[in-house]
Amino acid sequence: MELRQLEYFVTVVEEANFTRAAERLHVAQPGVSAQVKRLERELGQELLDRSGRTVCLTDAGRAVLPHAYAALASVQSTRDAVDALNGLVRGSVSVGMVTACASADLTDLLSRLHNKHPGLDISLAEDDSRSLLAGVLDGTFDIAVIGVAGELPEGLESRVITDERLVAGVAADHPLAEVSSLPFAELATQSVICLPEGTGIRTCLDFACAAAGTKPTVALEASNLGIIVSLAAQGLGMAVLPESTVGELHRIDLEPEARSRLELVWRSSGGKNPAASALIDLAGAVPAE
Repeated sequence: MELRQLEYFVTVVEEANFTRAAERLHVAQPGVSAQVKRLERELGQELLDRSGRTVCLTDAGRAVLPHAYAALASVQSTRDAVDALNGLVRGSVSVGMVTACASADLTDLLSRLHNKHPGLDISLAEDDSRSLLAGVLDGTFDIAVIGVAGELPEGLESRVITDERLVAGVAADHPLAEVSSLPFAELATQSVICLPEGTGIRTCLDFACAAAGTKPTVALEASNLGIIVSLAAQGLGMAVLPESTVGELHRIDLEPEARSRLELVWRSSGGKNPAASALIDLAGAVPAE
């Protein structure tokens, strides 16, 4: 009896179909059938009823299934114990990422995680910061990279990845192209190009303007920082964005200084996914206050 036979048997049971089981296992369907039949021959009993539209367990199959699960779990526990000695993490981690994220720090972080733990599966999904926070709280994501402005909701912890100044950027022929700084209060008189509501950078902008007693006049919104830079370069308005993304635009410092942060965020209770813990440890930054 081979572990592969047990794995194939369990997968067929879970999928109730040989074809779907083969797709999940990334092997040819005849190979799955052959291994399950070999297991049945070794045990001297049919484990699966193949007569219907879906595959069902026989009485013998129902008796074998919990032992198959236990055997596979025992092998996985053995692997985990050895991996722990070697400092390795296996399994999967679901990471939410803010749509406008353009941080080299993040790609470097994920690259280091993959290199240190090559057996780890990393799934990425994009959304705005507001939705990602909700996803971490309800368990959709193990961890998320979000733009932060203000306090986090209760039940979450965070660690800073990047901390940048929020600035404005304009085209070379813009009327303010010779200006080096501008009060946030003046944004009410400018055609602002920025990220949509729900993003950390937009929230940071709105907070800073509110503190100055005004609201920005938003002419255009885009969910991609590169597009925002391109729109401003075409003379369609003043981009408001993190300082590292200004590119060829003329930079204008917004006063008083406002900071835009990217942070790793995770649930503070319920036990962290070991893979998420590895990602947090690799961040190597000071926890956000």
